[in-house]
Amino acid sequence: MKHVWTDNLRNVEPYVPGEQSKEKNIIKLNANENPYPPSPKVFEAIRRFDCACLKLYPDANAAEFKAAIAAYYGVKKENVFIGNGSDDVLALSFQTFFNSNIPIAYPDITYSFYPVWCELFGIPYKTHPLGEDFRIRIEDYRAENGGVVIPNPNAPTSLGEGREFIEKIMEYNKDCVVIIDEAYVDFGGYSSTELTKKYENLLVTATFSKSRSLAGMRIGYAIGSEKLISALEAVKNSYNSYTVNSLAMAAGTAAINDVAYFKETVSKVIKTRERVKSELKDLGFEVLDSQTNFLMAAHPNKDMKEYFEYLKAQKVFIRYFNKPRINKYVRITIGTDEEMDIFLDKTKAFLEK
Repeated sequence: MKHVWTDNLRNVEPYVPGEQSKEKNIIKLNANENPYPPSPKVFEAIRRFDCACLKLYPDANAAEFKAAIAAYYGVKKENVFIGNGSDDVLALSFQTFFNSNIPIAYPDITYSFYPVWCELFGIPYKTHPLGEDFRIRIEDYRAENGGVVIPNPNAPTSLGEGREFIEKIMEYNKDCVVIIDEAYVDFGGYSSTELTKKYENLLVTATFSKSRSLAGMRIGYAIGSEKLISALEAVKNSYNSYTVNSLAMAAGTAAINDVAYFKETVSKVIKTRERVKSELKDLGFEVLDSQTNFLMAAHPNKDMKEYFEYLKAQKVFIRYFNKPRINKYVRITIGTDEEMDIFLDKTKAFLEK
C-alpha cells in the first residue's frame, strides 16, 4: 500500500565505496588505505588515554589538535578546521561556501562524492571533461563560477598539478571559494597549503586516512583564511558541535607530531608504487604517472572487468569503475611489497590465460 509520506522521502543516489570484504587472507587493494600501521606514538597515545574521560564531551574547539596541525603547516590554529574525516569537512564546505545560483565547477572524472553532495544540498554544478591525457584543462575554469573544486592529485586518475596551475585557478576565480582536495597529496603531489596565506578564498582539505594510516579514526581537516574557517565553524556548530571524538584527537595529535615515521612510511609506499608501475609496464600495461598511493592501469589486449573479477576470485581486491572513459582501467592501491608481489604473480597468471 502506498503512503502519502513516501512521496516526501529524499531520493538521492549515494556514494558507493570500495568493497569492504570481511574475508580472511585477502589482499585488499581497493580502498586506497595505507598498508602500514599508524605511528607507534599513536599506539602509545591510545594506551595512555584516560577512558574515564569518555563520559565527558570532547573539546568542541579541538584546541590541542588544531595547534599541532597548525605547527606542522606553519599557520595559526585559527586557520585550521577539524572534521570527522575529510568527507565531513568537504560536505560542510559545500554547505558553507556554495550558496550561489551560479553553478560550481569540477572535473567530470573525479571523486564521486562531489555530485552526491551537490544533489543533496541543492547546489547547481557543472563538470568539465578531462583532456585525452586525463589532465584537468585549466582554461575550462576561466569563467564565472559559483565555486571551484579541484582534487589535487585527482582520483581516480592519480594525476597531480603544480603551483603554477593552482595559481592560475585562483587568478581566474577571485569571486568564489576554491577548494583544493588534497587527500593524496603526501605521496608526491604539490600542496597548496602555503598559498592559503596569499589567497583568502582558498580552502585546502586533507585527511589522516591515507598517509597517516588512520582511516578507522575518521579524521579530516581544512586549512584556510580565518574568514573561511570561521564560517565553517559556524555551520558545523549549527548542527553538531562535537564532530571529532576525544580518542581520535589524541591519536591524530600523536600522528601529526611523528614526522619521522610519516616520512618513512610515505617513502616506502612511493618506492613500492614506482616498482609496481615499472613491472606493470613491462607486462604491457599502460599506467598513468601517479602522485598518489594507487595506480590507474589499463591493458590494450585485456578486458579490465574480467581482470578485476579474476583477481577477486583469487582473493586480490582492486577497483573497477564501470563508467565511460575509465572502464578500460582498474585502480590498484599500493600495498606492502609482499602484497604487491602476490598481486603481480596473479596478474601474470591472468595475462597467460
